[in-house]
Amino acid sequence: MGGKRDQERVDRGPVDPEQMIAEARKAFFVMFGFLAVIWLVQLANSTGHYALSRDYGVVSGDLGTLPDILSAPFLHWSWAHIESNSGPLFVFGFLAAYRGVVRFLGLSLLVAVTSGLTVWFFEGGGVDTVGASGLIFGYFGYVVVRGIFDRHLIDTLIGIVMAASFAYLLTVAVPGTPGVSWLGHLGGLIGGLLGAWLFRDRRPGSLPTAPSGGAGGGTVRRAPQAGADSPRADLHKELGDLGLL
Repeated sequence: MGGKRDQERVDRGPVDPEQMIAEARKAFFVMFGFLAVIWLVQLANSTGHYALSRDYGVVSGDLGTLPDILSAPFLHWSWAHIESNSGPLFVFGFLAAYRGVVRFLGLSLLVAVTSGLTVWFFEGGGVDTVGASGLIFGYFGYVVVRGIFDRHLIDTLIGIVMAASFAYLLTVAVPGTPGVSWLGHLGGLIGGLLGAWLFRDRRPGSLPTAPSGGAGGGTVRRAPQAGADSPRADLHKELGDLGLL
């Protein structure tokens, strides 16, 4: 019986509280390290009168800047620019990473590419575009819809709260905001939504099992199909695994 339950836990994904706490701790340090890196880059960039932003930003249609779609998210144009990005980057990055850092790194690469390519193909006027805001929009989109694709009700609730609290972000992902690369934001958002589907949890869930009431206690029976598949049962299970019930 114990082996059956352990297998169910593996199949259902990282719902074990200790494992989730370990992943959340790793996510915290990953985002802390990422912010430390971009602030150190900003220090060097500002000292050099933002030569790094001019040399390693994305310019639409310029083949020479195409590889810079991977460096542009680490660069900014001013201290105000990086300050406005740091808070949302940490919050959404942490929420995107706490279910698995390896998956998060793949998501980050995907979002950087979709955001950078959108700017490279469609931005006009030879504008040099840098900044982590494309990543922010990508993480935002990922967090909002991840729970739907993974069928994790806790993540779905987090997504609903984030969508309701930060829906105003979408106003700078549409044309008309001066001085803002709305194309980079839109490309990042698309990358985050795509990442939620590409990196979804593909491991099939198992139906809960329980010992029968027989004297031997060694047989296993399936829980009723309706109860196992009901959203309320799944929610109760996740809350119970987290020690909240």
